[in-house]
Amino acid sequence: MRVRHFESVRPVCPACRTQDDSGSPLRIAQVVREEAGHIVEGVLHCQNSNCLREFPIIDGIPLIVANIRQYIADNILAICGRRDLGEAIESMLGDCSGPGSAFDYTRQVLSSYAWDHYAEFDPLEPISEPRPGSMLRTMQIGLEMAEPVPAGPIIDVGCSVGRASFALAERRGELVLGVDLSFPMLRMASEILRHGIARYPRRRVGIVYDRREFPVRFACLENVDFWACDVTALPFPAGTFSLAVSMNVLDSVASPHDMLLAIARTLKTDGKLVLSCPYDWSSGATPLEAWLGGHSQRSPAAGSSDALLRSLLRPGTHGSSIKDLALTAEKDQIPWHVRLHDRSTMTYSSHVIAATKTNPDSRN
Repeated sequence: MRVRHFESVRPVCPACRTQDDSGSPLRIAQVVREEAGHIVEGVLHCQNSNCLREFPIIDGIPLIVANIRQYIADNILAICGRRDLGEAIESMLGDCSGPGSAFDYTRQVLSSYAWDHYAEFDPLEPISEPRPGSMLRTMQIGLEMAEPVPAGPIIDVGCSVGRASFALAERRGELVLGVDLSFPMLRMASEILRHGIARYPRRRVGIVYDRREFPVRFACLENVDFWACDVTALPFPAGTFSLAVSMNVLDSVASPHDMLLAIARTLKTDGKLVLSCPYDWSSGATPLEAWLGGHSQRSPAAGSSDALLRSLLRPGTHGSSIKDLALTAEKDQIPWHVRLHDRSTMTYSSHVIAATKTNPDSRN
C-alpha cells in the first residue's frame, strides 16, 4: 500500500459506513514491513472509539472490507498460499486437487484474466487469433465517449489483475486506485506493481498448465495502487474520484444496483463513469432478484438488461434510478475474448456506456 494513495483518497471504515454513510477515517496503526515505498505488511485502524476495527495489509494489499473476519476466512487458502514452489510441484498439486477444486478454479481464473491483460508482453505467446487485449480495447472505446474527464483521482472498479489501472495511469497521469475482492488477482497486480514481473499459470488443456513468467514495464507506476474493497460498498468519502472505470464487473457482483450507487456517491460532480458489461448473469455471483434484466420477460423492459441499465441511468425515469448519474453515450456489441485453454476461447458482446455525475441543483 502506498501512503500517498492512503492520504489522497482518505479511506473510511466500511463497518462504520453501514451505520453512518460518512464512515469514520482509518489510520495507519502499524507498519510491519516496507519495500521500496510500499507498506507490504501492516495494520489499519478505525478511529471511531466505538468501533476500533482492524484491517490488515498483506502482500502490499490493504483488506478494507466490512466483515473482515469473514473475508479472511473465505480467502485464507489464497492468502497463505505459497508462491515459492516450482512448476513441477504446482503441477502435482493440481493433479492431486483435481478439476473443480479451489486450487484449480484459481488457476483457471488467473489464466484467463492474465492472458488478456499481459500476454502481449510474453515472448512465448503464439501469434494467433483472437489476440489478447479485449479489456484495453473496450476501455479505450469508453474513455473516448467519456471525454472530457475532470482532473483528479481515478478508481478502477473490479481491477482484476491490474492492467487497466496501469493503462489509466499512463494515459492520464493521475493517481489510480484498483479495487477488487479477488485476493489472488490483486496479489498478481501488486507483484507486477512492485517487481515488474508477470507470473501466472497459462492453461493448456484440462488441468495442464504452463507457468509463464516475463517482465512488464509501465510508466507512472508511482501513481498506481491495489486494494481489496467491496465494489458495492466503496469505503471512500463522497466526491473522491474524477473517473470510475469498470470493465465487465457489473454482472459478477452481489448487487449491481448497489455498485452503481457506490460509484455515484464516490464520484465528484462532473466526474465520469466508463462501464462495460456483457450481462452474463449467474445466480452463483448475483442473486436472481438483483439481476438487471435477464428475467421477467413480461415486464415493461421485456427482460432486457441494457434497457434496464439505461433507465437506471436516466435520473427520475425509474423508481430505482441512480440519483445524479446520467447516461451520456453508449456503444453495443463490442467483442471481448476470454481464453479458456488452447482450444477454446469464449467471446462476449459487451455493452459500453459513459455516464456523468450531475449536480442535482442543475436539474431544478
